[in-house]
Amino acid sequence: MAVNKSKVCVGFIVLGVLSTFFGIILVFVGPVIINDQVVKNTMIDPKNELSYTMWKDLPVPFFMSVYFFNILNPKEVLKGEKPMVEERGPYVYRKYCQKENITFHPNGTVSYREYRRYSFEPSMSVGNESDVVTIPNMLVLGAAVMLEDLPSGVLFLISSTFKFFKEGPFLTKTVGELMWGYDSDLVEFLSTYLPGMLPSSGKFGLFLDFNNSNTGLFTIHTGKDDIKKVHKVDSWNGLKEVSYWRTPQCNMINGTAGQMWPPFLTKESTLPFYSPDACRSLELVYQRSGKMKGIPLYRFVAPKTMFANGTDYTPNEGFCPCRQSGLLNVSSCRNNAPVFISQPHFFNADPVLQDYVLGLHPTEKDHGLFIDIHPLTGVPLNVSVRLQLNLYMKRVPGITETGKISEVVMPMLWFEESGYIDGPVLTTFHNNLVVLPAVMQYMQYIFIALGLVTIIVASLVLYKAKRSRKSVFSTVMENPGVCKTVSYEQSYSNDSFPDSI
Repeated sequence: MAVNKSKVCVGFIVLGVLSTFFGIILVFVGPVIINDQVVKNTMIDPKNELSYTMWKDLPVPFFMSVYFFNILNPKEVLKGEKPMVEERGPYVYRKYCQKENITFHPNGTVSYREYRRYSFEPSMSVGNESDVVTIPNMLVLGAAVMLEDLPSGVLFLISSTFKFFKEGPFLTKTVGELMWGYDSDLVEFLSTYLPGMLPSSGKFGLFLDFNNSNTGLFTIHTGKDDIKKVHKVDSWNGLKEVSYWRTPQCNMINGTAGQMWPPFLTKESTLPFYSPDACRSLELVYQRSGKMKGIPLYRFVAPKTMFANGTDYTPNEGFCPCRQSGLLNVSSCRNNAPVFISQPHFFNADPVLQDYVLGLHPTEKDHGLFIDIHPLTGVPLNVSVRLQLNLYMKRVPGITETGKISEVVMPMLWFEESGYIDGPVLTTFHNNLVVLPAVMQYMQYIFIALGLVTIIVASLVLYKAKRSRKSVFSTVMENPGVCKTVSYEQSYSNDSFPDSI
């Protein structure tokens, strides 16, 4: 049976039109479908196994690396010379986080407490917790600054108390003792006779309150009613704002809890979050785009204005009394101790701070704070939060332990909390939220291209077929004798002749 080429070509043209039309529809509908899937997979809902597990248990390894500034010339510092330090570490601790007491509320929020504990990782550390370092004694030098305005007689008694308990201006202890606490008769004495003056009793350690603790009661939005609010803090310990600072703007609790952010981020977006350890909200800004193992990311970093003083950046006036830019005075939420937070090695701070201490070498690569985030979903891919703990110290007349110490903001240690998505979690994340949307995006263009090619090829074949038929018809019309001869021959061939012929 002969095949009608014209009908076949018309059929292929119809299929091409349909394919092109379907591809065009996908161009407009595809992003809607992808965005709908992102919304469903990023809201906090136990039914969303992947995103809910990532939010609840942080299935990727997270570490805290601690670097101590070991003072090399403590005797000279007491005589008024510049401190000379050497960086010791890192001393690395695996951080385990788990959210407990998770309670969903009818208004589209969920409450929880996140508990954290730390475990030393010798294989990742440069040194051991038994290493001995020398740092300023906060109990002595911090108290001296806090109490300097008291009458001289009282200061003499305070100095005598330090001597009685054998507390000097500097501590030489093991890393483990400085981190997680050591027995102190002075702390025990103050806890007994002046309860509430110190946050702990019996022991003193820089991270004593971190281990086996929680960060407070967070209530955040689930994104059920508005995906733009997902992970944003509704309240912390029942508060809509804190009272540590001097202006309403500085006391605001903004952004998320610092682990995940709403989806659909742009280069104009910022990453605000509330940090209970810093007692305030912080905000990171876009720096650049990049990729991590094929996954697109935006890098957000700390702006220079984050810890700028009120003179250099007016909105920060509420965080004062201030010193040089690059320092955050957290005394108001640290029992009035003269403690300051900065970026490591005074990175992005007033250069004069580096001049007061020998041995500091800030670089963005080693000391900058950043978060690499997947902009479509708001999920962090690589995190490195780096902060430094400093003590403001100086000579206080009447307290002989301070000697002739020059006025200085003294670095004690800096730490980095870091983690990145890897392994099965990365594979699942990549497949569900990167590969599938990409396949859908490519499919729309494949349908359009395939449809257009089909239309063009089928049209050419149809055109040639019609042209061929037209050529035959023209030949017949121009040579009618050909038609008669052919007709006669056909007729003659079909006649039957008598056998006698």
